[in-house]
Amino acid sequence: MQRDLVERARRGDHDAFAELAGAAISRLDGAAWLMLRDVEGAKDAVQNALVRAWRDLPTLRDPDKFDAWVHRLLVHACIDEARRTRRHRMDVELTELDTPSIADPGSAIVDRDQLERGFLRLEPEMRALIVLHHYLDLPLPTVATTLGIPLGTAKSRLHRALGLMRAALDADARVRPDLAEGRLT
Repeated sequence: MQRDLVERARRGDHDAFAELAGAAISRLDGAAWLMLRDVEGAKDAVQNALVRAWRDLPTLRDPDKFDAWVHRLLVHACIDEARRTRRHRMDVELTELDTPSIADPGSAIVDRDQLERGFLRLEPEMRALIVLHHYLDLPLPTVATTLGIPLGTAKSRLHRALGLMRAALDADARVRPDLAEGRLT
């Protein structure tokens, strides 16, 4: 079904491309937000990725790899957006989670805030690896293909990104021991 839509869109069928984009937009929005942590920047990145996908669709060699190709375009659009803005604001959007009741909800918010700060210290390329692998649950070979890098490079960069995030969290915990214990001063 998707292959047929991709083939039709490659021939210029706007409706086929609209159906492909409509099916992918929520995943793309979520991934872009996770990489950029900025709602408006994420929307811009998704829009730029889809515009580029429409423009470059005739050059796609394998219609079965449309999803990986669009994700690669999105990653590049997010990196471009992050470089363009170069601002590190903190937009924390608290959403309701379907998790068991936590004894101290303030502690969970502090933990999420610390993770957010650690994530924002990473370069966009490293955020992309973490988002694709850990948030979108893509296997590492698929992540490597999506980013256009060898599997070994993806493994080493993911290891480095997680190490940098751990170091940032450890440094943050040493600087703010009151928050590490879940107490706000």
